[in-house]
Amino acid sequence: MAVIASVTGLNVAQTHMAVEFEASQSTVLWIINIYTLALAALLLPLGAIGDRLGRRPMLIAGLSVFGVATVVAGLAPTAEVMLASRAVSGVGAAMIMPITLAVITSTFPEEQRGKAIGVWTGVAGGGGILGMFLSALLVDVADWRWLFALPMALVLIALAMTLRAVPDSRETSAHRFDTVGALVSAVAVVGLILVLQEGPERGWTAPGTLISLAIGLLAALGFVAWELHRRDASLLDVRLFRERGLAGGSITLLVVFGVQAGIGVVLFPFFQAVLDWSGLLSTVAMMPMAVAMMMASGLAPKLAAGIGARSTMVAGIALAGVGMALMALFVSVGGGYLSLLPGLLAMGVGMGLSMTPSTEAITASLPREKQGVASALNDVTREFGTALGVALLGALVSNGYRSSIDDRLHDIPKGAADTAREGVANAVEVAGSTGPHAQDLLHAARQSFVEGWQQAMWSGAAIMGVLAVCIALRGPKNTRRS
Repeated sequence: MAVIASVTGLNVAQTHMAVEFEASQSTVLWIINIYTLALAALLLPLGAIGDRLGRRPMLIAGLSVFGVATVVAGLAPTAEVMLASRAVSGVGAAMIMPITLAVITSTFPEEQRGKAIGVWTGVAGGGGILGMFLSALLVDVADWRWLFALPMALVLIALAMTLRAVPDSRETSAHRFDTVGALVSAVAVVGLILVLQEGPERGWTAPGTLISLAIGLLAALGFVAWELHRRDASLLDVRLFRERGLAGGSITLLVVFGVQAGIGVVLFPFFQAVLDWSGLLSTVAMMPMAVAMMMASGLAPKLAAGIGARSTMVAGIALAGVGMALMALFVSVGGGYLSLLPGLLAMGVGMGLSMTPSTEAITASLPREKQGVASALNDVTREFGTALGVALLGALVSNGYRSSIDDRLHDIPKGAADTAREGVANAVEVAGSTGPHAQDLLHAARQSFVEGWQQAMWSGAAIMGVLAVCIALRGPKNTRRS
């Protein structure tokens, strides 16, 4: 939860950092994104190192690095110090995340493993929303720097519990560590995630975006070729993706976490610009989905034991798709939050049901000595899904908004109309300066955003439908536990 909360927590403090550090929006976004970039790039290498050196020592070291970097970030006097501390926090997080799941999968007996993974996935799925809520609360009642108190407190608790309760486990290997594979995988992840982070901001055809895409794709192809060449001594045996469990679990997590992250990003403009809610109230409104997701993650192992993992995954994916369809059908400006709530709850339950068996399918596909790598692969998939979902759903809503609002701005002054086309928040900001046209502009912007939202939700529901069919046909084996 400390790691996931740090991904989302700083989003609520963007304006505060910009003012205090006299930083540009680009710098602020880098402060937020560099953490995710370092985390995603180093997950596979550090997960593999943890398997070799010992999972408990790696977890203790990671918590220590993460904790120190978090304190430095909370006290950072300049944007440069903040940027550096966030990068180091990402390194610490990459030491922590793969080990947490690897400890579970390598030490829990099989009959208890599903339940333990259910708890892990529930916290991983709901931790971001809970972290955002607590962060928004701290920003409202105290100072934005208190945001770092939450992950610091969680790190201290986790460190004490690790020293007391986490057993050590490590795996011996006759082969040297795959240094080339580790480096190439890091380059591939950085290149591809940079595309998804920078594309919406700089443009998908900008030179920097295209260069990042080329580097990421070439490095990914190089990684596959190198791992096929290394065979038994590889960092990750890419041939395992032929197995239904690994492929189906990875694709499901990619899509589910992408949808969750994308929904989270586009919901905030709805709450703040359409419903005119505060940041804190907006995060409270996200809580039902997080709670439903965490509860369903705990129930998923029991359901999988009864009807099978694949059937549980398909049911969860289908229910999440129904949730998106409900939001496309019933969300309206006049309907407010209640028009959104049934879809949010259905999505939360559906994602919770699909995440646990997907994670278990991934970890079960790799041998015991590769559980750090298995956990890292699970986490990398989630990070890619998050970046992809934010970019895709954000672009769909933005394009739908712009195409809808163009036909509603004929009577609005040209300067205000141009500003309104940039986004619903811009329209709300400029409406006050348009005199008698203010209410017309507000209504046009809010209605256009809802129409763009509906288009994005229908697209998401269609993606979920295709995924449900694919998993039903080619998902993990439908094994049941007695």
